[in-house]
Amino acid sequence: MSTTTTPGAMLRPAAPDDLAAIEALLIASQLPLDGVAHALPAFVVAEHEGTLVGVAGLELCCDNALLRSVAVAPEWRSRGLGRELVTRVIANAEARGIHALYLLTTTAERYFPSFGFATVARDVVPADIRATGEFQGACPASATVMARPLARERGC
Repeated sequence: MSTTTTPGAMLRPAAPDDLAAIEALLIASQLPLDGVAHALPAFVVAEHEGTLVGVAGLELCCDNALLRSVAVAPEWRSRGLGRELVTRVIANAEARGIHALYLLTTTAERYFPSFGFATVARDVVPADIRATGEFQGACPASATVMARPLARERGC
């Protein structure tokens, strides 16, 4: 994963030292922390002048991954930063050979179709994704489940 600059913020891979700032941003955005520390190596952050202003991550599950923890600081919203983060994470998943991406949302079901996600029933979600903390209870059962197939398949 490379470092790039987007509208005033630099996108880069998350580092272990970013965990506290990521957790603070997720808490402020009312998003779950379950599994974040474990999945941190597949997260991307946006930084501006040394301050973390956005985050998005993958929780890798064999052939699939969960797109999770997409959050942008309030003062950075509506600038395209969230779109840049999600686009980067999707590209990272494709580069890893992930078969499909899944996500849970209670507020952004209208946002993610522009990235190729479509609503799916919970019972079609692979067992490895259903076993994540987000599916096991960190997100409410009423959350919308969405999926996006990726171009390339691989094995575990």
